[in-house]
Order: sequence, then structure tokens, then C-alpha cells
Amino acid sequence: MRWIFKLRLNQLVCVVFLMLMFSEQCGGQKFVNEFLQIGVGARAHGLSGSVVASTTDGASGYWNPAGLAHLESPLQLSVMHANWFGGIANYDYFSIARKSNGEKGLGVSFTLIRLGVDNIPNTLNLIGPDGSVNYDRVTNFSASDVAGLISLGRKLSGDKLSLGGSIKVIHRSVGPFGKAWGFGADVGLKYAVSPSLQFGLLARDVTTTFTAWSFQFTEEEKRVFASTGNVVPVSSTEIALPRLIAGLAWKGEKKQVSWLAEINVNLSTDGTKSGVLSANRIFFSPSLGLEAGFYRRLHIRAGMGNIQSVLQPSVSRTSRWEFQPTVGLGLRLGRLRVDYALANVGSVSGVLISHIFSAALDFYPKK
Repeated sequence: MRWIFKLRLNQLVCVVFLMLMFSEQCGGQKFVNEFLQIGVGARAHGLSGSVVASTTDGASGYWNPAGLAHLESPLQLSVMHANWFGGIANYDYFSIARKSNGEKGLGVSFTLIRLGVDNIPNTLNLIGPDGSVNYDRVTNFSASDVAGLISLGRKLSGDKLSLGGSIKVIHRSVGPFGKAWGFGADVGLKYAVSPSLQFGLLARDVTTTFTAWSFQFTEEEKRVFASTGNVVPVSSTEIALPRLIAGLAWKGEKKQVSWLAEINVNLSTDGTKSGVLSANRIFFSPSLGLEAGFYRRLHIRAGMGNIQSVLQPSVSRTSRWEFQPTVGLGLRLGRLRVDYALANVGSVSGVLISHIFSAALDFYPKK
């Protein structure tokens, strides 16, 4: 078993090396499809997203599809909702995960994620060709980012090693003006070093994710852009470069008290310079999550993530380190699990401003 694990680790090192070489050549853009970097599930948010090694529920389709091989229930439905920026933006998530009836250690899931801003006033036609102002010409539109993931996880070599993958389809739109379609894939693994120590690895956008934008405007709308000094958008393609996330989780339970500590390290190849360790094309950023459970019903969580070096505009050429703390609670009531997290998703700051709620419902066959 050890030589199999070492062989697979050597293969992963080769994959990472190829990812870095390829990303160096294709030069993708920063901050592409960022709504897919936010994360799903209030439990994971309470742990600052440090769940790559420990995830075993329906959210595994997003965090690490290899975790679907360890689903605790035959069927699970999960939902999440969050309001940001005073209710202007809505972030929603739904997943359905199922164990295979015919084969042990096989799980599949479908995940739907949406980030949207609705009821945006369209004032392009507010002023008519004759210069008159007509508020009846103002309409509303929505700007939304939607992603669908089909994921599969399977156990190999007993219960110690599991592999998984996700195929994702992305649709982004800005009212009737612009639309985009994108496609990509994620690959993950989980390995039980011991009953209390778990290792996880997720290669996100492993093939790179291409998102192609197309725009269309009427001639009158183009004239409004030109008269106001704005550039008319043109069709373009965005490329999300590979990102590697490794995690190590330590867990245990004694006398109805359980604990979990997990650290994740995010390796990005998009050239961002604000990480803890940054190079020409890559940067490393760690995160930490802690969880304490009581009688398998109540869970208390805390985390620390998004550690960044932030420039100080008031002081020339200086920067300071900032991070985002998170806290959370979980309550299990029979087949129902309700989770809450208080985080700061919108910006780097010590102020916790984002309230995130999620719920998961397990279904078991009748005996």
C-alpha cells in the first residue's frame, strides 16, 4: 500500500509541474470566475474553507470530489443562501449527492451555484435621440454567474485512498448585453494516513477553464456609449489557470466530544503577488480551521484564512499583513443539519459582516 501511495504522489508532482509550466506559457487573467472561489456550505465557511482533507458530505462536489466516496447517507440534499452588500448580491447553492446502490465506495453529486445582482436599472435609453428624458424607457436587468458541477468520487485500495473529479459548466450574463459560456474540470484525492490523520489534494481548473464572452448592443446603445466616452465591449475569452489546494486534517473523538483541526495550503498560478510566499507566477496562501463537537449534535467552529499582504496607500511602498477570521455553529437534529457562519467574504478586514446559512437533509431507506 505504501508504494502505491508513493507512486501516486510522484504522479501528482509531475501533474503540478506540468500545470506550472503550462500556466507560465498561456498567461491567463487574474480574478477569472471568482464566484467559484467563494465556497459553498456554512460549515466550510466557518472553517475558512479548510475542508479539502475532511469533507465527506454533499458539498464535496465543490471542495474535493474524492470526498463523495465517503458519503454517510445514501442520499443528501444541501442548500445555502447568503446576502451580501446590504442585500444587493445573492449567493445561492444547491446540491444533491447519492451513494451508488450497486457498488460500494462510489458517490455522485450535482451542484448548482449562483451569484447574482438583480433589478439593476438600465439607463442607456433614458435620454431619447431628441435629448428628452423619459423615465419610462428605464428597464431592469440582472447580472448573474451560474455554475453546474457533475462530480464523482470512488474508493481505491480499500478505504484509505479515494479519487474524484468534477466537470463544470459556467454561464455568466449581464442582462441582454453580454453572455459567456465556460467549461472546466477539477480533480481531487483523499488518503487516510491513519484513522485520525487525513490528507487531501484538489487540482482546480486542472485543464484550465475557458470562458468565452459575446456582446450585442443596438446601434442606439452604441451611440450612447460613444457619446459618454465609454468603450463598447467586444467578444473575448477568459482563462482560469490551475490552482492546487492541499490539506491535512487531524480528528478524533473521546467521551462524546470530537475535534477536528485542518490546515490547507492554496497554490495559485495566476500571478497574484499578495500571498504569504509569492514568486513570478505562483503564490502560496494557508488557511486554518478548528471544530469541536459535542454529543454529535452541536459543533463550534473557527477559522483563519485569506492571509494577504495589503499595500497601505498612506505610507509609500509599505504593506501590512491582514487575514479574515471566521466563526460558525452547527446543529444536527436527526436527519437535518443546520449550519451558520459569520465571515467577511467581501473584503480583507477584521470585521465579520457576512451571515451565511446552510442546511442538509439526509434520506435513509425504510427498514
